[in-house]
Amino acid sequence: MDAVQAANSGHPGAPMGMADIAEVLWNDYLQHNPGNPHWPNRDRFVLSNGHGSMLLYSLLHLTGYEAFPVDQLKNFRQLGSRTAGHPEYEAGGPIETTTGPLGQGIANAVGMALTEKMLAAQFNRPGHDIVDHRTWVFLGDGCLMEGISHEACSLAGTLQLGKLVCFYDDNNISIDGEVGGWFTDDTPKRFEAYGWQVIPNVDGHDAAAITAAIEQATTDLGRPTLICCKTIIGFGSPGKQGTAATHGAPLGEEEIVATRNALDWDSPPFEIPAEIASAWDGKERGSAKEKAWNERFDAYRSEHSELAAEFSRRMARQLPAGWSDFADKAIADINAAGENMATRKASLVALNAFAPVLPELAGGSADLTGSNLTRHDGSVTITADDAAGNYIMFGVREFAMTAICTGMRLHGGLIPYAGTFLTFSDYARNALRMAALMKVQIILVYTHDSIGLGEDGPTHQPVEHTASLRLMPNMSVWRPCDAVETAVAWRYAIERQDGPTSLILTRQGLPHQKRSATQVSGVACGGYVLQDTGGTPDVILIATGSEVALAMSAATALADGGVKVRVVSMPCTDVFDQQDAAYRESVLPAAVSARVAIEAGVTETWWRYVGSMGQVVGLDRFGASAPASDLFEHFGFSTDNVVRVAKDVLA
Repeated sequence: MDAVQAANSGHPGAPMGMADIAEVLWNDYLQHNPGNPHWPNRDRFVLSNGHGSMLLYSLLHLTGYEAFPVDQLKNFRQLGSRTAGHPEYEAGGPIETTTGPLGQGIANAVGMALTEKMLAAQFNRPGHDIVDHRTWVFLGDGCLMEGISHEACSLAGTLQLGKLVCFYDDNNISIDGEVGGWFTDDTPKRFEAYGWQVIPNVDGHDAAAITAAIEQATTDLGRPTLICCKTIIGFGSPGKQGTAATHGAPLGEEEIVATRNALDWDSPPFEIPAEIASAWDGKERGSAKEKAWNERFDAYRSEHSELAAEFSRRMARQLPAGWSDFADKAIADINAAGENMATRKASLVALNAFAPVLPELAGGSADLTGSNLTRHDGSVTITADDAAGNYIMFGVREFAMTAICTGMRLHGGLIPYAGTFLTFSDYARNALRMAALMKVQIILVYTHDSIGLGEDGPTHQPVEHTASLRLMPNMSVWRPCDAVETAVAWRYAIERQDGPTSLILTRQGLPHQKRSATQVSGVACGGYVLQDTGGTPDVILIATGSEVALAMSAATALADGGVKVRVVSMPCTDVFDQQDAAYRESVLPAAVSARVAIEAGVTETWWRYVGSMGQVVGLDRFGASAPASDLFEHFGFSTDNVVRVAKDVLA
């Protein structure tokens, strides 16, 4: 209440309404150590209704997290503070995930609970449960209105994620007022239909009732639990509680005085009486819990040394010893094989090459396994009864799949990947944005990348998607032209730990491009010279993916006419842009202004490479339903048209 008033903005209602629930959970049940926010066996707490951020910041301060002293609370929503308007994940900090876009927190939490179940199945041994923690979630009406909550919670029930416990803040209020005019779902029955344990009608302001509900939730490990807590938004505010007026605005000085009187709270703003501060301080309790776990882990290590070392490696997010040499050889072998194939097939080849040494690689597809080719030879499907595998049947849930994968990586111990058609990345757009905002490593396998999809038509042909993904900060986007570039892209995605990577892959077959060892190394630079006629080129053709072969064909035709042509394959513009100026100049010399970029999608992102004197062969309209070869010819992706455009640029 005081922090929101000091900031003159924020959401006091949910924190005041859920404070009683938080007190019971954080003091009596939450397994955490304020002295070590990233203790592997801590419980994960997710505030899915992230607008209630001051509740989380208050809890972190009261329980003793050094990153949240009282000065941070006083600087709520101010530039440079850790107490942002919505909780923001920070590597090494105690906030488990960034929340705010409603529904995504619960989806992240499903990923965390799934990871706990998978790691427990992989590492626990009789008498040694080294992976044994829960994921707790606070969520509100808004989270449950969002469609992603259905996607994620349905899958959580199917997979019987018994360590997932959610507290539903059933206060009947959202921004527009009482929700009865737009949200009349029977939420308990909805979650019962998902296969959850539902504990209804819990008084969210009665500590004994909350305790009884948690005890019931933690005794049923065969299914996730929803605790439906009847609460009053803005609880304690005599003039505003129970109304939308407390949702997203300060209470005001006069109402704060009245609330202090109603709650019999005499302390000035931001001051906590010593006896209350001492009772809340969780450092000693947390340290004791972690110490007990460390002793169990030492006993585990003495009997299962290799498993213990593997667990420690994965939780430290380290790749296996010798990984670099292994990856070098795998890529060299793929280059030597020189096979022609669709890059979606090349993606499977790369998975089969890398997965045997990466047991942490886990993923799946949104009901497109046979089309995305995400199931490698070592894939084992995860089921409710057996979570020791590494392949997840996500079903048609693109949004939840992406947010779940983000939660899996935030938990630690796995490198998640997710597959669907590129056009359906739109369904997952905000989850992609949140992964990029948090700089979380997930790998997106996006196949059927252009009009090359063919007869399924413009509903399934993604013309704008690659460009829009390139515009997203922290999102790395690779559109490889053959098996070698695809393997390099996979390696990059596996090694990159500071953001998500999108792999943009073809349905149709593509030819292998011959390369020297130097050129293979150049792929990792994001852009490199694939073919050159020698000397300073007259014109440079820049292409990605399926259009690299077209550029090579056009280059041959131009060279036959006496034109000196350079072909630049640029599978990843963001990585190319990160190279030093000298390298970029060696690939795209400033003196050569005659440039043509070729990509079967919108032209917008290519003008910065071709400049005002260049041209882009692209597609600034939606596609059509026809065989792929007919579509490419119809829309100008032909050798003759590229030659014509290049000659126009030269002229």
